[in-house]
Amino acid sequence: LKIFSIICLIPLTQSALPLVINTWHFEDATSAAWSALQKGGSVVDAVERGCAQCELEQCDGSVGFGDHPDERGETTLDAMIMNGETMEVGAVGNLLRVKNAVGVARAVMEYTEHTFLVGETASIFAENMGFKSEDLSTNKSITIFSQWLQHNCQPNYRKNVFPDPTKYCGPYKPKTKLWRSKHQKGKIDPSAHDTIGMVVIGKNGQVAAATSTNGANHKIPGRVGDSPVAGAGAYADSTAGGAAATGDGDIMMRFLPSFLAVELMRSGTEPTIACKTAISRIKKHYPNFFGAVICANTTGGYGAACNKLPEFSQFSFMVFNSQTNKPRQEKVDCF
Repeated sequence: LKIFSIICLIPLTQSALPLVINTWHFEDATSAAWSALQKGGSVVDAVERGCAQCELEQCDGSVGFGDHPDERGETTLDAMIMNGETMEVGAVGNLLRVKNAVGVARAVMEYTEHTFLVGETASIFAENMGFKSEDLSTNKSITIFSQWLQHNCQPNYRKNVFPDPTKYCGPYKPKTKLWRSKHQKGKIDPSAHDTIGMVVIGKNGQVAAATSTNGANHKIPGRVGDSPVAGAGAYADSTAGGAAATGDGDIMMRFLPSFLAVELMRSGTEPTIACKTAISRIKKHYPNFFGAVICANTTGGYGAACNKLPEFSQFSFMVFNSQTNKPRQEKVDCF
């Protein structure tokens, strides 16, 4: 049974703000974001600090360096950050050699007129901005890659190619005649798709959101998922709220679930219902997709929803009381 977790940090007062909420059980990331707020940092500072903590800790092996190698055995990173006050966004995809991907994303937002930089040139930009260049591989990622090769490159993300990608490694070439089976996929591995997505709402309703991930395990080189795409991986608008997603990014990014959830909250929809509606929109077309969305509005309300699968039937979230310093875990069934 795979448990999806979100962690929230709220003070025990009449007001539910400020608020930090993030995907999965990454409590240190939540605490890091909260600490940044308590020290007078902005919501952007807080959301960056929270995601950076996960990058340092290599949360679940799905965030940061040293895990989820691609077909060449290389770990690459995706991240984004969004300021809901100014609607500015910075994002990086397929980032190499730099561990602090969310920091680079913020540099894109603050030091360029662009929104999204990718690949080798994104890494060069990061190095020019003063970020340290270092190998993202570890003994663990090298072992994962070696074992994958020994198992004939299984699983992988190829289709309609030869040799048969379910049995053999590449190089692959396209088949002359395409074989199609609607929405058929191999066995789902939820741990291959984890992402930290975080939303921070300040005491006056300011909203920021950010994500960071090393992407899908054994992805095709050059693949960028939903995490660094504004409106897909996360979205923030200080007139409405924020949302973030985790799961099968290749499917989820097609529906911009974070943007949809925020727009629903703008119209007065309660956060849990907004999250559930965003998941339902995807589920209508891909009933067996793996994914979840977290939502928070500008009054401090929050919620989440996920798609129910045999491997993924329940998620839990942690509420952390800043006065008692004691976390409280709640569980919610997926639908």
